[in-house]
Amino acid sequence: MNWHTVCRSVGMNSKPIGLIILSFVTLAGTVFWMEQASARSVPVPMDQYERTLRALNQYRAFADEDDGEILEVDGTSVEPGERYAGGPRLIRLLTMGGDLPADFVPADPELYQGEVVEAVKRFQSRHGLEPDGLIGPSTLEQLNTPLSVRVHQLELALERWRRRPYDPTRPAIVLNLPEFRLRAFGGAKTSGQDPELEMKIVVGQAAEHRSPVLVSQLDTVIFRPYWNVPSSIQHDELVPLIRKDPSWVSVNNFEIVTPHGEIAAGDAASEETLAKLDSGELQLRQKPGPKNALGAVKFLFPNPYGVYMHDTSARRLFAKVRRDFSHGCIRLEKPVELAEWVLREQSGWSPDRIAAAIKGTAPISVRVKHPIQVVMMYSTAVVMPNGEVRFFPDIYGEDQLLDKELIARRK
Repeated sequence: MNWHTVCRSVGMNSKPIGLIILSFVTLAGTVFWMEQASARSVPVPMDQYERTLRALNQYRAFADEDDGEILEVDGTSVEPGERYAGGPRLIRLLTMGGDLPADFVPADPELYQGEVVEAVKRFQSRHGLEPDGLIGPSTLEQLNTPLSVRVHQLELALERWRRRPYDPTRPAIVLNLPEFRLRAFGGAKTSGQDPELEMKIVVGQAAEHRSPVLVSQLDTVIFRPYWNVPSSIQHDELVPLIRKDPSWVSVNNFEIVTPHGEIAAGDAASEETLAKLDSGELQLRQKPGPKNALGAVKFLFPNPYGVYMHDTSARRLFAKVRRDFSHGCIRLEKPVELAEWVLREQSGWSPDRIAAAIKGTAPISVRVKHPIQVVMMYSTAVVMPNGEVRFFPDIYGEDQLLDKELIARRK
């Protein structure tokens, strides 16, 4: 069973109850009927559905009006202050996307400067690019992507929201994998649907270590966790390092243990120990501390893939725009803030107590009194509360899988 199938197996195919309006939706060149729920038929926090629907209608109009002119660049890129013959087309595209005001009138449309440069930076941020203001190959590729493709991304996003991947009346931690973003929502207790907490995340590397799409319940927080190395990483990556340098184990704060967690006696460099590590008879475990790959805190939620969320010692990765670097688990930009949010109503776990647990000497496991929904979803189009539309690369090919599923369902 693949991860996309798992998403469908956890009850995400339910239809909104209430008034149903039928409309045409084009997917992969084929016209289908799609059910659209009125605002009254969808639970209050599903305003993401309504925002996506409004954006879809807007982008359909853009696609109908646009002439599809292609932007080109002489040389490697266009830099601020340079003249650019494609300026008028660039301004039209930036205006349609909301990166420039609708009434913007440039003094010289072919001079790339000022407000247009800032608008390109906004465009780059909305499309998962480094906002450097240079019109280079990656930016040109996004600018020249047909608006019909953007329409299609929004159609798929709408379909995913239509399936209501979680109960919006309860607190939820929602991770959108291609956006590399986590948002925590308070549920019915909070007014509005802006997230109470938001942060960058690092997800599984495409395509070998993809993070799964899933729905679960966060039930445990562990402060100062051990890192129990997965057998594949141990065999493929770490044992070869130990063979080259036997001191690697102690230098990196690892210990060798039995499957029951007992410290194993013996020389790490001996062939017998290395053979047992290779076979999995012995295991590597990294002790809590500043070198620990899981950092100061770990969040557990039951799932068949063994993935979890955690802090990280590799903080530099959060500065990157594209952040698929892990073996499948989710690395968090603000793990302590998430721990405080998860345990905010749990007696005895004030921010001071959390800080003390992190600075302690031993792992501390805390059961979450009221488990919180964890939703690892996948949408390459996201509509913000202010109406801004963001698009992201289909890093795992999940949009293609959803296309195939929808086409097969309607045959």
